[in-house]
Amino acid sequence: MVPRSSDHGRNAAPTLAAPVARGPRPGSNFIAIASGKGGVGKTWLAVTLSHALARRRERVLLFDGDLGLANVDLHLGLIPRYDLGSVISGERTLNQTVTPYPAGGFEIIAGRSGSGSLATLPPGRLQILIEDLLLVGRGYDRVILDLGAGMGRSNQMLAAVARRIVLVVNDEPTSMADAYAFIKLNVLDNPQVDIRIVVNASNSTREGERTYQTLLKACQSFLKYSPPLLGIVRRDTRVREAIRNQVPLLTRSPNADAALDVEAIADRLHELG
Repeated sequence: MVPRSSDHGRNAAPTLAAPVARGPRPGSNFIAIASGKGGVGKTWLAVTLSHALARRRERVLLFDGDLGLANVDLHLGLIPRYDLGSVISGERTLNQTVTPYPAGGFEIIAGRSGSGSLATLPPGRLQILIEDLLLVGRGYDRVILDLGAGMGRSNQMLAAVARRIVLVVNDEPTSMADAYAFIKLNVLDNPQVDIRIVVNASNSTREGERTYQTLLKACQSFLKYSPPLLGIVRRDTRVREAIRNQVPLLTRSPNADAALDVEAIADRLHELG
């Protein structure tokens, strides 16, 4: 006898809803490279770190979000056919502006300096662009965001989507003061923000440690926040030579002190995931 539908409903074992597969949070593979002030080597670190992570077999996209001073392509000697200005004008989609850099094994989205840069976008349009970037970023293991210096609205919106912020400082008092202000703004907005410090162009590892400790003590005393030290990059004349020749340091001088220091930072980020 075939049970009636009512009997079947009473006797059958209850079915459980299938678990919903959840992917990683959008932006969980994003790292924002930031600085409180210009001139501390932020873009150079973003480029060199992208290269180092690509050498660890990560699929890396470097996004030039340096507002009105975009110059990632200049560091690499690239002449992209399209850049962010092409997206802002509606000529191309963001995905169509991705430019391969075969010599380094990673890809970039070039910025646009001056008119047509991210700095000119109203918040609504910038939010749409960020959402597009999150979609494009799903195709990579790591997306490196080269932010503009300082604490502008566009920087804050980009940094907010990143899983981790790498804050670049040097031993100059203005760099330290601006770095502290950057940390304060982000901690007040999100007490759980993950900010890690890189001391760049340090005369020695010991001096870099002192620079970090000065910043750390200020953050602990006034913000009750302890940003970890991600690494120290020693001052190296070969960095400027590489920039001047538009060749990545890891290609031109792979055994330079600064190159080895960035490789060590890449190892730590690779382990952190």
